[in-house]
Amino acid sequence: MADKAQLQEAIKTQGEVVRKLKSEKASKEQIDEEVAKLLQLKAQLGGDEGKHVFVLKTAKGTRDYNPKQMAIREKVFNIIISCFKRHGAETIDSPVFELKETLTGKYGEDSKLIYDLKDQGGELLSLRYDLTVPFARYLAMNKITNIKRYHIAKVYRRDNPAMTRGRYREFYQCDFDIAGQYDAMIPDAECLKIVYEILNELDLGDFRIKVNDRRILDGMFAVCGVPDEKFRTICSTVDKLDKTIPALVSTPAEQNGADEAGVSVGSVAGGGRYDGLVGMFDPKGRKVPCVGVSIGIERIFSIMEQKAEASSEKVRTTETQVLVASAQKNLLEERLKLTNALWNEGIKAEVLYKKNPKLLSQLQHCEETGIPLVAILGEQELKDGVVKLRNVVSREEVKTFTTLMCRKKKRLDR
Repeated sequence: MADKAQLQEAIKTQGEVVRKLKSEKASKEQIDEEVAKLLQLKAQLGGDEGKHVFVLKTAKGTRDYNPKQMAIREKVFNIIISCFKRHGAETIDSPVFELKETLTGKYGEDSKLIYDLKDQGGELLSLRYDLTVPFARYLAMNKITNIKRYHIAKVYRRDNPAMTRGRYREFYQCDFDIAGQYDAMIPDAECLKIVYEILNELDLGDFRIKVNDRRILDGMFAVCGVPDEKFRTICSTVDKLDKTIPALVSTPAEQNGADEAGVSVGSVAGGGRYDGLVGMFDPKGRKVPCVGVSIGIERIFSIMEQKAEASSEKVRTTETQVLVASAQKNLLEERLKLTNALWNEGIKAEVLYKKNPKLLSQLQHCEETGIPLVAILGEQELKDGVVKLRNVVSREEVKTFTTLMCRKKKRLDR
């Protein structure tokens, strides 16, 4: 009983810590950490019936993504993948874990950030730290000497997360690499061109690409259509790209930190040459020259999410083109038949899961989710063999034969 009293007192004290942090407007990470401690204490106390109480939180350095966030992420991925494909890249995939010996020793001081897994079947494994070493292993194992590839996948690092700045323990990397023996600087220039295209198309604001070899710049970008002012030569062994958001930050692109207008996230891409890496895995030490870039996608997501929050524009989380609705009761079967016909024609359609929904409720669903069209069925429409097609925004209505509606998909794309 005394133990229970002590636990209740600890819960009370921890609750006061959480409330104080909230009143002081502490960082989200700090509040989440103390809330997690509070939940763990409550879990130890248990319910009245001895029922186990789960601590409902994501692991440190990870997060869930709601439909709105996923819609933004999908848009970003589509832009990046489209750019990679435009430049002739093919894609590969590799296991999320590698043999520990493949990863150990390849990252220097960063080796301590690798997640090791317990022995499974006699193999010592680790979660991949990035996508570059698995790519080099793939080239050496399959004796590939020329390839232009992209790879988008999750990687894992035992790092100190900074969630508000897009720094996690589980996150995506978007890599583009060119492997093979080519004339100097041509693949390097294309990699920088790709970074420029992606950041320009994402419309993140002003940015600067810093390079450590002037030869990449001389004469290469005039024909590629990249403005010279986007590049700056630096004395460094690592190529970086520093990024801020003028829409949210009024400081110049090269300034670090943030002002009260917004947040600067720093570097959002990096890259360079790793000509000797493949040779480390090849039994005969055969080298395959490689150059590539990696897009810091999580930081870009942070920027895009902030812009979405600041904007009044609504983010659609579905791609439904038409809702099949009814104006009277007892038309569920007819609604389902029309919905099925639309699906069969490749049209993205929905129907509310109620037997007799009110027409107003159906129209409100369209407005809330951004569905542009609603196909309204009624007794008279069924007799005439037509459906009433309504534009949700303009409220204009036209009547069309149901067979034409199913076959002429272009109507729904207007």
